[in-house]
Amino acid sequence: MPKKTSDITDAELALLSLLMESPMHGYQVEQTIEERGMREWTPIGFSSIYYLLDKMKDKGWLTSSLAQSTGKGPARQIYRITPAGKKTWKDAALSALENPHRAYGNFILGLASLPLLEQGEILKALTHYRGLLRERRDRVQKKLDSYAGALPWQVDELFKYSLAQVSAELAWVENFLQTITERSSESNQ
Repeated sequence: MPKKTSDITDAELALLSLLMESPMHGYQVEQTIEERGMREWTPIGFSSIYYLLDKMKDKGWLTSSLAQSTGKGPARQIYRITPAGKKTWKDAALSALENPHRAYGNFILGLASLPLLEQGEILKALTHYRGLLRERRDRVQKKLDSYAGALPWQVDELFKYSLAQVSAELAWVENFLQTITERSSESNQ
């Protein structure tokens, strides 16, 4: 059983996972994150990539070397994972599979506040959220479809997992909206 790793962030785990696949420079990391739609399921901003790479290098999880560009561009730092980085990555990846973080967002707090809100406001807010969920589902599905089955199996499964999550939440919101509407109809009779 892997040890619990609390000294690694989700963003660091995401970057280490990419660098386990192959050495990359920062812009390649960004391109891979974009291509795989990773921002749908992990909090990693473009502006933090180089900061995190340097931070992990300071921790001894990465090394880097300057590589001359084959074109006209500047030389780039190519980051490689070290044995310590591989161990940190493996422990964190297994820990994440065994003990995933629970997502306690402000949506739960909003639900807890339902008795204090007016029904019309609730319906309006949840209808807006339903629209956002539909947009997200469609965006993720379009991205997955654009690869036409050419993704590595684990990336394909990440997309399917994201779709399953957003679809389940969308179904719940739609059922909840219907329940609220039905309860309103019953109380008006």
